[in-house]
Amino acid sequence: MRNISDLIEQYLKHMLKESPGGAVELQRNDLADRFSCVPSQINYVISTRFTMEKGYMVESKRGGGGYIRIQRVELPTLSALQGHLAETIGDQVDQDTAEGIVYQLEEGKHISRREANLLRAAMSRDTIAVKLPLRDEIRARLLRAMLITLLVK
Repeated sequence: MRNISDLIEQYLKHMLKESPGGAVELQRNDLADRFSCVPSQINYVISTRFTMEKGYMVESKRGGGGYIRIQRVELPTLSALQGHLAETIGDQVDQDTAEGIVYQLEEGKHISRREANLLRAAMSRDTIAVKLPLRDEIRARLLRAMLITLLVK
């Protein structure tokens, strides 16, 4: 059984997929009523599952007529993508950012689910069992090397 956060995420992704402009505007309270949850649950889902690293831009306006706008940010061409990844990864990358990059590449069909799972396993803090900041440096080098291999066609 999926939890409420998973259901909200899937609903929002479906709305984005069906949206002609790749963006949706919604009322936090309306969405909370739809899923019989508190508005903070909506905030949690949006702030953890619709991040820039995962390929989404979120704009929020609070108050009486407030809304949330979620827009899918498309990945650029392969050459631009490689430049973007080099800039994003840099000399160090934390696990959340690495997982966000992998998520975005999988969602964009640049890598397969199996490749994404292998990358996640290699990027895990349990796999790279050394202290910070060395762990983030190793993660950046591994991620960069693996993505160069996977994305060069």
